[in-house]
Amino acid sequence: MKLAIKLGALSAVNIGIAFLFQWYVFTQLGPGVETDAFFAGMTIPQLVLAVISASLMHVLVPLLSGESEDRRRHDVWGFLALIGGLFGLLAVLLYAAAPWWVPLTVPGFDEAGQALTVELTRIQLVGMVFAAINGVQWATYHARQQFLWAESTPILASAFAFLLLIWALPRFGVIAAAWISTLSMGAQTLLLAPGMGRPVRPDLKGAAIREAWQRIKPLLLGTAYYKTDPLVDRFLLSMAGSGSLSLYYLAQQIYGAASQVLNKAIAVPLVPVLSMLHKAGDKAGFRRTYHRKLLQVGAVTLTGLLILGLFGQAALDLLIGHGSVSASNVAELWWIMIWLGGMFIGGAVGQICSSSFYACGDTLTPTRMSMFTYTVYIPIKVVVFNFWGVVGLAIVTSIYYMANLLLQIYFLEKKLVL
Repeated sequence: MKLAIKLGALSAVNIGIAFLFQWYVFTQLGPGVETDAFFAGMTIPQLVLAVISASLMHVLVPLLSGESEDRRRHDVWGFLALIGGLFGLLAVLLYAAAPWWVPLTVPGFDEAGQALTVELTRIQLVGMVFAAINGVQWATYHARQQFLWAESTPILASAFAFLLLIWALPRFGVIAAAWISTLSMGAQTLLLAPGMGRPVRPDLKGAAIREAWQRIKPLLLGTAYYKTDPLVDRFLLSMAGSGSLSLYYLAQQIYGAASQVLNKAIAVPLVPVLSMLHKAGDKAGFRRTYHRKLLQVGAVTLTGLLILGLFGQAALDLLIGHGSVSASNVAELWWIMIWLGGMFIGGAVGQICSSSFYACGDTLTPTRMSMFTYTVYIPIKVVVFNFWGVVGLAIVTSIYYMANLLLQIYFLEKKLVL
């Protein structure tokens, strides 16, 4: 419990500073072309990271947990060389082709808005490489159950980045925000480097890499498909009114920040514990631990939504009702968050379910399920947006997340009784 409190506090500070970064950009520039382009420019780098880097965490932590320190060090340097090389090559290719593919993701932007989005995307592709390497580094710390330093490094990097932003944004505009965000990722890579141990020659044909590839294949194939959801959102919202994309993105970020605190405090420490219970064949202990965490996160998310409904608009007014943000912007953001409430519950509680699957080495079941629900969801999403706009988009997204959660619980319960 003490570890969960410490991790939750560190994660909250980390996410708070990261959110402060985006808040400062949003309030200083206001919802409009620049902020829309800035947030849209994050889409593809974040999509690639969600597909590959996040998948690595789910696969590497169970694989590295319980291994000897020498074996783990050799495996980690192999993963680091492989991921750094792959993401470096991917970034170069996406950077070169950006003038062709970026405008396709924001067809509703005018020519100036598309050009700005291309420039901001290119800058953030550099940060994508650092973030991918950070994923391997984080997995190493988590496998050792050394969570505190892993959670502390983003705080140090983000605090420096925010101070730099305060100086640079008034002088250089939104371009400075993109470069500082990228530099923050690079600083995290340097701070996490000591945990990798003494460098060794990477063995790219080792047993651990072969096993990781077997586990990660279904995740890569599945997440490359259903993690395109933010890309669909940006595509649709680029055709809404100016500032709508920024407000919707901010609502998702607030929920994402809260979900990440719960994930870091509860789901992340859960994976190595469940992995060891699974390896020991202790099904009763596995089930008991999973159920306890499921109830904890469910209670927290429901309480959070109740507080949002009662006091959310006033809190948002204090939080972002400054600078170029109007009272109508605040009210619109609050309503978007109300309709997106199912995303918060389904996303946060779903992390406990998916972490439990991954702890068993089962990446196939949750991936297949998500691919099925996403296939049903996307055409409905497009139709609903065309009829009811941003409100319809938020409501159908909530339904999708809740449906995913219920299906995950159903299949996991079946797995646990076998």
